[in-house]
Amino acid sequence: MKLYHGSNIIIESVDLSKSRPYKDFGKAFYLSADEQQAWERAYAAITMWGGTPCVSAFEFDEKQLSSSEMKVLIFDSYSEEWADFVFANRRHQKPPFQHDYDIVFGPIANDKVGEQVALLKGGYITKERFFRKLKLMKGITFQYAFCSELSIGKLKKL
Repeated sequence: MKLYHGSNIIIESVDLSKSRPYKDFGKAFYLSADEQQAWERAYAAITMWGGTPCVSAFEFDEKQLSSSEMKVLIFDSYSEEWADFVFANRRHQKPPFQHDYDIVFGPIANDKVGEQVALLKGGYITKERFFRKLKLMKGITFQYAFCSELSIGKLKKL
């Protein structure tokens, strides 16, 4: 399968040390199977850091998701487990939350979802209301987080 990464620079090789913590699935290299989604991320990147919108493409053998060689976590949709995992990763604590997954796949907590996450974290809405609001949102998008050097080694730059 082809996966895409949107940024303000072309990615020739992945360096996990340049990844930032406190993202949905932790410190990782994030990719999408949707090229348009990657372009949207690239345009968002240039508004924050300048540069030129770029999308880098990678080949990934999706059979690796069920390989016993790697530890993979898959969220097929928004769920309480997904929300708990995102909350743990986004919590600004020192040191950042660490998990031991090589790859995490699941929904993106986009701006609208992120707003609901903030309301829930702040105690302004209940978990029940949070999930009701998520079910009403349209256009769920997914992401792949490559969290380890082992998983990064499975990507082939195109």
